[in-house]
Amino acid sequence: MIVGDSAQAIYGWRGARDIMTGFDGTHLTLTQSFRFGARLADEANRWLQAADAPIRLTGTPTIPTELAPVTDPQAVLCRTNVGAMTEVMHHLKAGHRVALAGGGENLRALATAARDLKEGRRTWHPELLLFPTWSDLQDYAETDPAGRDLKPFVDLIDQHGTDAILAAVDQLIPESSADVTISTAHRSKGREWNTVKIADDFNPPADTDEHDAHGRPVPGPIDETEARLAYVAVTRARARLDIGGLSWIHDHSDVVLPTSV
Repeated sequence: MIVGDSAQAIYGWRGARDIMTGFDGTHLTLTQSFRFGARLADEANRWLQAADAPIRLTGTPTIPTELAPVTDPQAVLCRTNVGAMTEVMHHLKAGHRVALAGGGENLRALATAARDLKEGRRTWHPELLLFPTWSDLQDYAETDPAGRDLKPFVDLIDQHGTDAILAAVDQLIPESSADVTISTAHRSKGREWNTVKIADDFNPPADTDEHDAHGRPVPGPIDETEARLAYVAVTRARARLDIGGLSWIHDHSDVVLPTSV
């Protein structure tokens, strides 16, 4: 017997394969969530459509999950480690007790790699090894459209310095004692919190050269892998979800769904 959700297959970049699609057996589907209500199910269904998944969810009528801004979320979910670093710094500055899902070693390694580049040494960190100097990374983040994911990291280092980032990592505490948990969407898989905010580092697809009837650029197609990751992220909330950096899905022409009342 195999139990799982192919729409949550988010580790293809590690070589993981979805073996459920080739399983020879009776296929039974559970589409009602018992964790959240109808409004969040609608939001999840947007991403299921974008991922070309065959299922659609319904929520639990007894759970009135809200989609609304969250001032003090229990969890903030980020697309990247860079985004997580930005959120950690923001919440520490606000005086919150902060935990990072999986611990702070990934952030420590990223800040150490930045320090090496700033001090004229090459780094073998996988996210920065292509850049011989810090100025090369700055130029890439500022001028190359492909570097937009790294720009918040460059700005953060330029503003605070690597020592401040490393000091922030030292201030992280266990989740059991924290006011807020920062997590990447990948690390959030299988978890849940009452209130969740989606960070701002989930970028929409780049616009195409086409324009709609109102003269607005037509956005490019949504990558199915990114849609599955977003589906995982938005379904981590029980009581309230702040859609934040994924709100652009509401304006994407490829995703039009009826909504629940």
